[in-house]
Amino acid sequence: MNDETKPAIDSERHAAKMAKKKAARDKIMATKTDEKGLIIVHTGKGKGKSTAAFGMIFRHIAHGRKCAVVQFIKGGMETGERNLIKERFADICSFYTMGEGFTWETQNRERDIAMAQAAWEKAKELIRDETNTMVLLDEINIAIRYDYLDVNEVVEFLKTEKPYMTHVVLTGRNAAEELIEVADLVTEMELVKHPFRSGIKAQIGVEY
Repeated sequence: MNDETKPAIDSERHAAKMAKKKAARDKIMATKTDEKGLIIVHTGKGKGKSTAAFGMIFRHIAHGRKCAVVQFIKGGMETGERNLIKERFADICSFYTMGEGFTWETQNRERDIAMAQAAWEKAKELIRDETNTMVLLDEINIAIRYDYLDVNEVVEFLKTEKPYMTHVVLTGRNAAEELIEVADLVTEMELVKHPFRSGIKAQIGVEY
């Protein structure tokens, strides 16, 4: 075999290998025919939980599908996602910032609980509205972790009252096991390296 024929043989082997993979993949995909509204949890210590969730919201917007966002904790600072949605896509995506910032900033547990409860009532209203095909509950896991909300109540609502075709996304660290159990899709963001540890502050366009 000379050097000229080797690339051709390698190309043929690659094509045959990919054809075999495609046939196996097509066979698997042919069995995936069901559709349902998913309960999606983004958790973990790594960056990107809300970012990934907003990516799904923007996909819904791009497809012309009505959706909604409720922010349970973040409220002390403006974010690019909030500004963009409110300024340009308010007709298709409802946006509610119900929190006043992280608990160490507010330093008022009773007020935090009241705000979280109000956010949960708004979230239930939006989820019950079947015209919303996705509802993002941003940082709800934090509200549950600090006992601002009863995880059993949240789980029971998702199991019994969420419309069948509505997607609900729940973000925040330390997702409760009860939520993970009821979810259809769970992603844990793993922290490998973060610039904050090197003294670099949160930056516009990256963190918010």
